[in-house]
Amino acid sequence: MDMKSISDYSSLIETAIAGSIYSSLKPASLYEPIAYGLQKGGKRLRPVILLITAEAFGTPAPQAMPQALGIEMFHNFTLLHDDVMDRSSLRRGRPTVCTKWDDNTAILSGDTMLTLATRLISQTSDQRLRPVLDIFNTMAIEVYEGQRLDMDFEERENVSVSEYIEMIGKKTGALLGASARIGAVIAGAPGADAALMYDFGMELGLAFQIQDDLLDTFGDPATFGKPIGGDILNNKKTFLTTSLMEKCDADAGALADAMKMPASELKIRVVKGIYEKAGIPAECRKDIAAHSKKALKALRSTSLPEADRRLLEHLVEKLIDRSR
Repeated sequence: MDMKSISDYSSLIETAIAGSIYSSLKPASLYEPIAYGLQKGGKRLRPVILLITAEAFGTPAPQAMPQALGIEMFHNFTLLHDDVMDRSSLRRGRPTVCTKWDDNTAILSGDTMLTLATRLISQTSDQRLRPVLDIFNTMAIEVYEGQRLDMDFEERENVSVSEYIEMIGKKTGALLGASARIGAVIAGAPGADAALMYDFGMELGLAFQIQDDLLDTFGDPATFGKPIGGDILNNKKTFLTTSLMEKCDADAGALADAMKMPASELKIRVVKGIYEKAGIPAECRKDIAAHSKKALKALRSTSLPEADRRLLEHLVEKLIDRSR
């Protein structure tokens, strides 16, 4: 494997996205929001995992680029729709598509991104097409199921930690798992290795989402890319809320009362104080470490030589220490 850094793979993806022609397609009112949504795309975590995995199993990154772009396109399609449902005004430090344009534009441009994603994912050999599409379509349904559960949880007072983990496994873990598995499949990896790479991505996705929950409340707004406390203001169920509510103690009662407060900076401060008093940030870090350990165990169970695993191991370490 030609050793690259994580930033090398990110640069490959950024170059490919910059070279796309979506901003020049007509009607501009449909395609400009797509180009806008793909710009400043965060960590490009999912396509990076796909490309690293493909190269680790012997397929050069350029050959896997259509699938990497397809995964990134799908991810950004979900963000356009999520922002409409969550009434989010900022994404990655910029106005969301539904804010910059309107809800209808975000929905229609998002629908178009889903079709473009499927077209990109399908650009593989006839031999690989069916298994790749099966992985992609199974993942997509799971993501939709996860989003529905997330919405349902907003209407419930109590959600268990196990229910929450199931939801983020579908909404976040499945996409990272599919990214790694597709990378393995298009490279012709043995079935057992491809399945282990899915497990790697799933566990990494769980760690990633719990870390995101923690950062949404305790992160630095200068580096996080969106206002801190959004989950609190929107009464969203997170790993923090479900962990505390399961305790059924005075802190859980205080949280339930605080969540009824009007959306304000005061509400954010009160809820943060309750979490800190109950030791919830430490519980989050413990579970982030546990899921990261499971991800590494799956990765190290593959037939990949240690040298070819090293970059993926570094990616895990980098993600659990992130500030955004």
